[in-house]
Amino acid sequence: MALTGKHFIAGRWTASGEADFTSINPRTKAAGEVKFYNATAEEIDQAVSAAADAFQITRNFSAEKLAGFLEKAADEIEALGDELLETADMEAGLGIPRFTGERGRTTGQLRAFAKLIREGSYIDAIIDTALPDRKPLPRPDIRRMQIPIGPVAVFGASNFPLAFSVAGGDTASAFAAGCPVIVKAHPSHPATSELVARAIGNAIKACGFPAGFFSLVQGRTIESGQNLVKHPQLAAVGFTGSLRGGRALADTAAQRPTPIPVFAEMGSINPVVILPGAIKERGDALAEGLANSVTLGSGQFCTNPGLIFVMDTPESETLIENTASQMKGKPECVLLNAGIEKALASTVETTRGRDGVNTLAGGEALEGRDFFSYSNTVMATDVDNFIADPQLQTEHFGPVTLFVTCKDTQSLNEAISHLEGNLTATVHATEKELEDAGQLFNHLREKVGRLIFNGFPTGVEVSYAMHHGGPYPATTAPGTTSVGMTAIRRFMRPVTFQGLPDSLLPDALKSANPLGIWRIVNGEYSKDSI
Repeated sequence: MALTGKHFIAGRWTASGEADFTSINPRTKAAGEVKFYNATAEEIDQAVSAAADAFQITRNFSAEKLAGFLEKAADEIEALGDELLETADMEAGLGIPRFTGERGRTTGQLRAFAKLIREGSYIDAIIDTALPDRKPLPRPDIRRMQIPIGPVAVFGASNFPLAFSVAGGDTASAFAAGCPVIVKAHPSHPATSELVARAIGNAIKACGFPAGFFSLVQGRTIESGQNLVKHPQLAAVGFTGSLRGGRALADTAAQRPTPIPVFAEMGSINPVVILPGAIKERGDALAEGLANSVTLGSGQFCTNPGLIFVMDTPESETLIENTASQMKGKPECVLLNAGIEKALASTVETTRGRDGVNTLAGGEALEGRDFFSYSNTVMATDVDNFIADPQLQTEHFGPVTLFVTCKDTQSLNEAISHLEGNLTATVHATEKELEDAGQLFNHLREKVGRLIFNGFPTGVEVSYAMHHGGPYPATTAPGTTSVGMTAIRRFMRPVTFQGLPDSLLPDALKSANPLGIWRIVNGEYSKDSI
């Protein structure tokens, strides 16, 4: 199907700004044929205003109606067929197998949220019935549940054109909550974004939803994103990207006359601790696993293991050497775009220039390539340098990792105490080292959102128990997740109903429990009527 380069605003394809940017194929650096438009302030106003109007309707939609829409959206995305996979690969260069899996993850998320809201307990219905005879004061009837927060802006991520983009986890969880969504497409994959927007538009029409429930705006200017966040009718923001970008949006949202939450996932260096016994037991496998994890997706994962702590032993020295050798043997990577290539080269150059940092593999731009790339890189330093230099915690968004050699357990624990917030932390240990691993996890849990044992952080399961978040600067909201079923909580807020007659209560709180959902009634879980 022919691309338009336009925005999809409340059911209409429109463009009134400049058509001045295209897709860039990262494998060839060739520009795409279709020019895309930058959204104007007026178009953003149209999108958010339409979303606000739609919210007056969708905020009262039943879980079944919302679930049906989510499933239809998944069906429509799959109906795009190979064109979607080929377009995403042209714009991001990550390969058809990768995008086949990512499409499955995207549609799987939509269907998982449909299942979640049909089950109903996500509403967190809590009922404390009246105690009119309580002394010294009676207790009124008090009932509480979660309701949707309002129109949500979602910023597509560069490294996941499907699963963290137009119909990705932020959008799926906001839709499930009953919130209209305005997506700001990432300028690196505008064509992929337009295709997915068509699929969602088809689902909206088929399910009889108000057109303003979804809009897509394109643009490569900073102003388009800022105008979106500033709009007075916007209620929340979902963002996956750089620390600089996420912090800018969070600051803009905080400075509004009415501040709104920004749920920004901004990257991480994901520390990995490998204890001596694990290295002795499976050093070769660890070197191979590290190299595979660091280079997965050309290292362009927010869960890339960018920092590895080991003890100063001969076996650790061999592990570092083997990991460097493995990295050298990996194919040259393809980076997503010119901006990432430039930023990575600059960041690695800065790190290599810090005191006490040695480069064991890579550490150089790949000149003369027809594709965006950077060498697979391994650097090393010691624990004293790491503790003294906060700059060594800078994220390298690409196939790059830094080893830190520690003198003893005390220096390792001190290094951990200096860590900034991260998404994940991993410990590799043997059965004999479980006590030490437990102590490490006790320290690391204060620094991260997910703890991993004898594994690698790349790969985030979409499940009920998953927490993909962490303390700042990994995210702006460490109490929330951007992956998994509890992601829906970001786009809902609690309301208490006190003393209302049953006829005025939402169905979730009515005494007869017409939805048949789990509720906490007077401190006990129950599906019974009251």
